[in-house]
Amino acid sequence: MTLATQTQQHNAETTRATGRLDLDHVRELADAAGRKIAPLWPLDSFVAVNPYLGLIDQPFSEAAGYLGAIAGERTVMDHEWYAQRWRDGRLTRAHIERAVEQLGHPVGVETVIKALEAPHRSSTPIPMLVEMLDRPGAAPISIFVVDQISHFLAAHFDRGQAIWSAPDESESLFTAWREYTLIDRSARAAGLGEARRHLKAVPSDPIEAIAWAIETLQLPESVHADYLFAALKSINGWAAYCRYRLWGAELTGGNNEDLTDLLAVRLVWEALAFQSTDSAAIRRDWQREIERHHEAIAAAENEAVIDEVMLTATEIAFRDPVIRHFRKASPAARSDAARPPVQAAFCIDVRSEVFRRHLETSFPGARTIGFAGFFGVPLAYQRLGESQCRTHTPVLLNPGVTVADRAEGGDQAGEELAARREQRIGNGLSWKQFKLSAASCFTFVESAGLTYIPKLIGDTLGWHTPAPPPDQAGLTDEERARIHPSLASEADLEARVGMAEGILRGLGLTESIAPIVLLAGHGSTTTNNPHRAGLDCGACAGQTGEVSARVAADLLNDPAIRDGLVERGIEIPADTRFVAALHDTTTDEVDLLDLDEEAVDRTKLDELRQALVQAGDLTRLERLVTLRENLSDSPADREAARKAVAHRGRDWSEVRPEWGLAGNAAFIAAPRERTRDLDLAGRSFLHDYDWRRDEGFGVLELILTAPLVVASWINLQYYGSTVDNERQGSGNKVLHNVVGGLVGVLEGNGGDLRVGLSMQSLHDGENWRHEPLRLSAFVEAPAEAIDNIIAGNETLQHLVGNRWLTLLRITDEGDVERRRGPGDWVSEAA
Repeated sequence: MTLATQTQQHNAETTRATGRLDLDHVRELADAAGRKIAPLWPLDSFVAVNPYLGLIDQPFSEAAGYLGAIAGERTVMDHEWYAQRWRDGRLTRAHIERAVEQLGHPVGVETVIKALEAPHRSSTPIPMLVEMLDRPGAAPISIFVVDQISHFLAAHFDRGQAIWSAPDESESLFTAWREYTLIDRSARAAGLGEARRHLKAVPSDPIEAIAWAIETLQLPESVHADYLFAALKSINGWAAYCRYRLWGAELTGGNNEDLTDLLAVRLVWEALAFQSTDSAAIRRDWQREIERHHEAIAAAENEAVIDEVMLTATEIAFRDPVIRHFRKASPAARSDAARPPVQAAFCIDVRSEVFRRHLETSFPGARTIGFAGFFGVPLAYQRLGESQCRTHTPVLLNPGVTVADRAEGGDQAGEELAARREQRIGNGLSWKQFKLSAASCFTFVESAGLTYIPKLIGDTLGWHTPAPPPDQAGLTDEERARIHPSLASEADLEARVGMAEGILRGLGLTESIAPIVLLAGHGSTTTNNPHRAGLDCGACAGQTGEVSARVAADLLNDPAIRDGLVERGIEIPADTRFVAALHDTTTDEVDLLDLDEEAVDRTKLDELRQALVQAGDLTRLERLVTLRENLSDSPADREAARKAVAHRGRDWSEVRPEWGLAGNAAFIAAPRERTRDLDLAGRSFLHDYDWRRDEGFGVLELILTAPLVVASWINLQYYGSTVDNERQGSGNKVLHNVVGGLVGVLEGNGGDLRVGLSMQSLHDGENWRHEPLRLSAFVEAPAEAIDNIIAGNETLQHLVGNRWLTLLRITDEGDVERRRGPGDWVSEAA
């Protein structure tokens, strides 16, 4: 049933809420509204999330119309952006004709071309009552409500930033807010003088409070579901954080009521405002707008149909050159028997594509491999001296094993080192609290402020080394070298052999394994960047890939595990050594970790080191062009490039240390020979896959259900943050203020918690650096195998069937077919 059909049914409903609502039904409505909100991970584990995650069960254009009519969100660029591509020839009539044919929408090509030059129509969202009460010349009540909720939640969820913590952290969100608001007199100043008196009559149970608010507002039954969703969207950032808390609880079999409580808070404010206004005209106008909102949904959906044609045509224009290359390259010429000197596995991250390409140029005999950056080890990592574990696995998965830091010298040495680290970190926190406390902050600045001048100058000029990442805080370089992450005892030998087998089969390394196999995780180097985790490895839950690479290398170098692998049909040559490494995506330097040089072929190791340096030079030169620093491939300019990227990582005022995954547009799962000679400009996730070696298609299922889904999350986060940065992005990075410790950021001193990416991560000040396109996923595998996997996975059915990504298949001959439905593949002409 389409939203337009639902609209006709809803328009026929005129029943107003009278009497007591069924509380079970109210709970269902609240739960459904909450599950349409995408989660927001906190800053220390910030990962890319599909902002449309709760709506992927709807076709793209229907969801776009719905979001426009409910929350005023834009889901495509304005028409002028597409019109510019039309004028400069990047978007052609042929592209539009193919888009119309692919989508099957009832719209003509001429209609779309005419719409290119027409202004983009803004959607009118379903109105919140507090917005209707805003008056010129007075402080907006709608802003007061959002600020009041936001400031309360920052204290309620605080993780150590606030000097004065919330009074009772054990109370539920709704109970704590109710008690706080009953003694908070700011509502009177905002024009809601009777709010506190009315709040005393509000039920203390959140579900009952939601029912009370619906009845007080006299909402028609036909709008209950939409109004609850609109209420959450009006405080979307904090709703997203509460959705994250629910996500985490459910992943471990638990539950969390914060999102329901927040919905109750927001609706109660609506009802309090309704009771506090004596204007019958405002109430009447608001209720009239509420009753008409289904018409707005239908109108927005019609507009979204044309918009999707423009978007699809732009995606076709991007795909065509890639498809033409696939027809030229054939993996049939690969030699499986030849043993390369080096095999280097990198994360599928789009930034790795650039480095892999240059490494293959610098070391022609080497083979590079794309694999998920957690290297198939779903681990939880316990840092030295910490009681809590941090997830180092895609957020779609639960960690399967625990990894803990172990120090050289045994348990006693580890305990002593952990105690020293804890004391240093504690001393640092105490000093920070002293500087910020109400009793000492002014006298501290007056007496010691001048001593900070050298530090201010050094930070401004980028002279100082960036603060270490959290896993290295409180440790010296020498101490860090004495620590090694090790698998906990719960993983017995058989389990470890199974993990090792999974890694090798996922990498495609079941034969012809090189003397040196590099396992390169990745991380970044930035300063004064609350969202630094967003530049680290998404497959490691916003952490660097160092621990994952080190643990995987340890597993594969273990003689007992290698003996167990032989029984499973995989024999690792005796001279093969797996070497962990960390690729810094800001500086494009690669550090080799835990290297036992006596166990490695020194000649090949020296060649690899030299090639890594040269590949880094070439990658930096390519990336600096996008950062407006054009340098040549001369020795002097290579050195200048090293200094330039290092300075960007150290400079606390640098808002663009690197572009992250900006520009991402494709996912390719195929043998490397299919893409080896193709310059993909750092826009493609590359996952090596050879279906001929995948008996039963178990590896293919893992690729489609995990890395592809994660790539779509990344793609749609960049997409949403670009097309509507005000609602799906985080605005101006310069104005960010961290709240709640590491909960998130506000833009300025108030407003909602911000989600998504900042403008500086997407725009260079003059032009967009990210081109918002839905993911084009190319998979080289039999059609039947792909169809069978999709049939067994609801998420894939939604993503592919509802056009949140385009799925294409590469045939053995290099032709490309597009999936239209189960068993329905058509040739994609380019």
